[in-house]
Amino acid sequence: MTGLFFLIIYVSIFVVSAFVVTRLLQRGIHDYTSLKTVTFGDESAVRPNRAAGIISILTIFVMWGIFTGSNLLPSFLHAPGPFVGTTSFTYTAQVEGQAPDDATVTVVVHPRGEEPELDEVAGGDGFAKDDTIAIAQWRTGLINVQGNDEISKKDGARVVAIDGQKIAPGQTVQTANGSVTLSDKGTPNFAPTKGWQMEPLYLPAPEGVWSRTLQILDEGFRNFTLWEHLGYSLFRVVVGFLFGAIVGIPLGYAMGLSNWFRGWFDPIVEFMRPVPPLALIPLVIIWAGIGEIGKIILLFLAALWIMAIAARAGVSGVNISKVHAAYSLGASKWQIMRYVIVPNSLPEIFTGARVAMGVCWGTVVAAELVAAEQGAGMMIMTASKFQLTDIVIMGIILIGIIGFGIDMLMRYAERFLVPWKGKG
Repeated sequence: MTGLFFLIIYVSIFVVSAFVVTRLLQRGIHDYTSLKTVTFGDESAVRPNRAAGIISILTIFVMWGIFTGSNLLPSFLHAPGPFVGTTSFTYTAQVEGQAPDDATVTVVVHPRGEEPELDEVAGGDGFAKDDTIAIAQWRTGLINVQGNDEISKKDGARVVAIDGQKIAPGQTVQTANGSVTLSDKGTPNFAPTKGWQMEPLYLPAPEGVWSRTLQILDEGFRNFTLWEHLGYSLFRVVVGFLFGAIVGIPLGYAMGLSNWFRGWFDPIVEFMRPVPPLALIPLVIIWAGIGEIGKIILLFLAALWIMAIAARAGVSGVNISKVHAAYSLGASKWQIMRYVIVPNSLPEIFTGARVAMGVCWGTVVAAELVAAEQGAGMMIMTASKFQLTDIVIMGIILIGIIGFGIDMLMRYAERFLVPWKGKG
């Protein structure tokens, strides 16, 4: 239910913001792109809408705050939270030979980490006595209602109704601020209303993640600073990617230029391409052990096949008319390679490099599972074992930011080094 509500809000924000920005705010804006005769289907006419990008990021953080009760948002924007306070329900106990008797259970639902003082309750007039219990929010609690009754379960007493509604073992009855489920042994289990907000164990609020980030920046994590963890991950990814590019690009060129190389290596490349790098971890451990070399090898294999295929596709995509024109002008094979094939294949290689870098970043977490003492992946996995979700989310966000930054740098490098891309 929460996921559906989240999706509805997200789609609604997308539709409303798209209408407001593109139909109202930008109605009178006309630039060269908007004045082109043909725009639909023309990739050169499509540019990222900066307003859409800003609204998209803000929407994610607003949704995050809505479903975590963030203090950064006004309370009226918060999704309904878990019940906290005092509530009660009445159970009806029955035993053969006597009239049914009612008793009231007072439930104090408190924030996690707090232990409230419970008030004494009146005993009750019949054989069923009143009870009181404390339960943390988002948790449930079995209530031994017959523990203080004059006639207990061993004497044949059993719970037959909750708040006047009949109940049997395995059934659930909704009560004020929660629900009561009767266990197979006839013990009521009270579950307070959880609302739509996520428990911090599963999704902490943005300010919680930020405060944890500041703490780790100041204190470090497992004897290493945050920058050292990120630096080790970045080093592994860059080294593995560079080795993959150094081997993969010449291999791709050879496959694109030679029938023999294509026939020899194509089955190997196409066989290894769909194999996920994570499946290679056991083999890499056997080959190279659990040290740094094994991690580099895994990232090398993650980038190798992508770079080989990108280089092969770049060579295959060179316009043959350019090659014929170079031959007609008396160019040698080396000159054709230097001035025709390499420049025209670079756009495909840069695209493959961006994909390979993304795959390497996705693989580094798994690579650092193997006896790593530093790294963002190690930090995430160690934190997950102790249910430190804020550190897990912090690590994911930092990995995403660094990966995005690397991708942007590669885009700028491509624009600088390959300015002829898309210009024939």
